[in-house]
Amino acid sequence: MIKLKFIVVDRTRSSFLKEGEAFYISRLKRYARLQWTEVKPEKITKGKTDAEILQKEGESIIERIKPADYLIALDRSGQQYDSPEFADFLRDLSLNMGGWVCLVVGGPVGLSREIIDRADRVLSLSRLTLTHEMCRIFLIEQLYRAFTIMEGHRYHR
Repeated sequence: MIKLKFIVVDRTRSSFLKEGEAFYISRLKRYARLQWTEVKPEKITKGKTDAEILQKEGESIIERIKPADYLIALDRSGQQYDSPEFADFLRDLSLNMGGWVCLVVGGPVGLSREIIDRADRVLSLSRLTLTHEMCRIFLIEQLYRAFTIMEGHRYHR
């Protein structure tokens, strides 16, 4: 069974998104072992640059990534897949990975260059700008969809 470690900046504040996350996480647990870690966000204040925010959050994220983890960073510059392609990618990972697949979702400012450069794969869910909270639920749903594709279940249709 594939092991998925989610590292996200901040908690999900919106109740309807929390509900959606919980719904898809419960479904995803049928296919993967999961770990969910929330990193404390750096406060966005006047006089603090995006670079300073990204550096602090990046340091907190890096502490939670093990050298053997396969790191997937979510960023709009990343590779895009359709759902069957994403399922194929995950199938290959599950067959060839012994450790954790670590999926990192940044906060409102994104992810530091250090995280992007460390990533084994940079993934984009869309060319559209998505809030970091919405990105999480889209990611979890697409992971669930990929597993249903791999298993030949009807959900994908």
